[in-house]
Amino acid sequence: MIKSMLVRPQDIRVDLQLIAEMVAPKSRVLDVGCAEGTLLSHLVTTKNVDGRGIELSQSGVNACVTKGLSVVQGDADTDLSDYPDKGFDYAILSQTLQATHRPKMVMEQLLRVGKKAVVSFPNFAYWRCRAYLAFKGRMPMTSSLDYAWYETPNIHFCSLHDFTMLCSELGITIEESVIVGARGKVLKFHPDSFRANFFGAQCVFLLSNG
Repeated sequence: MIKSMLVRPQDIRVDLQLIAEMVAPKSRVLDVGCAEGTLLSHLVTTKNVDGRGIELSQSGVNACVTKGLSVVQGDADTDLSDYPDKGFDYAILSQTLQATHRPKMVMEQLLRVGKKAVVSFPNFAYWRCRAYLAFKGRMPMTSSLDYAWYETPNIHFCSLHDFTMLCSELGITIEESVIVGARGKVLKFHPDSFRANFFGAQCVFLLSNG
């Protein structure tokens, strides 16, 4: 039984709103790196999904359990292999890919565990990141990359083009993509275009195998 109040779309991050729109009602969902359960709680209460979560931090797991969510402590880099093939309709990884040690393997595992995967991440080729490096000579800090270099959990930054190339290499089909610019504005750019890679602050992808 979910103990939390309904999370309104306007109360959660833009990428989480977009992810929720990609998930079909009453589906089985695994939220990988679910933090304190904001997205998972929203999906359970608004989409009536059968939701499960995996979270690295004990504090995050505790927060999820307090909300009545089914979440276990685990690491995306090592523990996804414990889940059965196609055990979920969707495997979700929101703003976590860049913090994994083996992102390529994690992507493969997401699409083994889930019939589809939804992935969101900050775009390191965003124009503000480029300008920050060019004019300040320092590691960028933006609304999507809000940690100082010595505190960040992000270890594998990638650009939008890096991600689409990885999908191509792994034979992953991009079913839907949403490019998000400044102030959460959705941009109508093709993910392979220069404008998407330049103006997109973050990206959300719905993926499948083959």
